[in-house]
Amino acid sequence: MKLIGSLTSPYVRKVRIVMADKKLDYKLEIENVWAADTKIQTYNPLGKVPCLVMEDGGALFDSRVIVEYLDTLSPVSRLIPQLGRDRAAVKCWESIADGILDACVTVVKEKQRPDAQQSQEWIDRQLGKVDAGLHAMNASLGDHAYCMGVNYSLADVAVGCALGYLDLRFPSIEWRRDYPSLARLYEKLAARQSFIDTAPAVPA
Repeated sequence: MKLIGSLTSPYVRKVRIVMADKKLDYKLEIENVWAADTKIQTYNPLGKVPCLVMEDGGALFDSRVIVEYLDTLSPVSRLIPQLGRDRAAVKCWESIADGILDACVTVVKEKQRPDAQQSQEWIDRQLGKVDAGLHAMNASLGDHAYCMGVNYSLADVAVGCALGYLDLRFPSIEWRRDYPSLARLYEKLAARQSFIDTAPAVPA
């Protein structure tokens, strides 16, 4: 399999962590989707990463679709419950974490516009979503070892990627101070080899 992505995309990182946790072999192909000569639409008509190209040439895109597929490929480290309420709960955790990321990426792109064209109201609205998402996740986590209680799951992967992206792009947001349960979880996740190996070192 070939994974097309970037080293700083938190959505790509989520897929890479899942592949590492499940011990799946793949080749990472770096692609700058903002470059004039990008070829990403050859595989994904929406021009986004991550994109997983499979052995038969077929492609999957959207990190949530990709990780759900990957979890079916190996019984090693099952990350998504197969049925019922627990499955829905894991997907809800992932949805909140990805929603935080969506808001963060929106702010990053807005701040790349000329100052005169930026909307502070729009930026504040997105940052409000980030804070509300962090508050909800911190409250749900409470004193549990992991998002789903005692077992590591895709919920933790998604939350860890969101928190890591805050460190990368929004160091002024003091989420560790304000959300101690998330800080405790992230310290544990950051020590996992899959998180260490996929940590983006330098903003780009």
